[in-house]
Amino acid sequence: MLDKEIVRLKVTGDFACFTRPDLKVERMSYPCITPSAARGILEAILWKPEFQWVVRRILVLNPIIFTSIKKNEISKKGSRGVEHIEIEKFRVQRNSIVLKDVAYIIEASVFVNEERIKQSKDTANPLTVKKYRTMFERRVSNGQCWHQPYLGTREFAADFSAPTEDDVPLKINYPIGSMLYDMFYDKAGKAIPLFFYDVAIVNGVLEYPEEKAIKMLSSTHLQPKQSDEYNRVVYEHYKVEEADL
Repeated sequence: MLDKEIVRLKVTGDFACFTRPDLKVERMSYPCITPSAARGILEAILWKPEFQWVVRRILVLNPIIFTSIKKNEISKKGSRGVEHIEIEKFRVQRNSIVLKDVAYIIEASVFVNEERIKQSKDTANPLTVKKYRTMFERRVSNGQCWHQPYLGTREFAADFSAPTEDDVPLKINYPIGSMLYDMFYDKAGKAIPLFFYDVAIVNGVLEYPEEKAIKMLSSTHLQPKQSDEYNRVVYEHYKVEEADL
């Protein structure tokens, strides 16, 4: 069941890098936040297996400004069983074209997976769409999150808050072309990139295609296994929040 109501979240940051997958050696950011990055920010604030976030559109609040950053990186990846990596031997300098001084409003809806609610431990008090929305808005007002949201890469932390009446999109038009929507996981767990085309920011608003959102609802979204202790802590924490709704 897809909620008809929209939740709105303002995110800001000094820098952001929503990396284009077609440029592998030197990182270059899309001119605007991608749907998967926006979904990641929402999940950093509130995530439960019984529902999914559906990002509807993005409002661009600040001018689109690119800047270049040069960083020292290591060309060799670490692996299990490798005790150390000789940094001097594998050090390389790479340029990254990133965004500067970004601010967006993310508009999204809650999709409740009825089947997962039936399988939930708390069958006596299942959450409704309204409760998810209320819980999210309260966590935003309290500045609560499970981990620090970030703008594309973890080095670029995102600040978040509830939008105000003064937060309006800029009257800008910016053609993008194609953009990565998200990674779709089939039943076998195979990752398939989903792109959408003829993308453009119109009057400061980037609309996300509804058909891609519907397809993502059937993604298996394979998650890394968590320990029983982690699951217990998360469950107990949410149970306290739900009791106040």
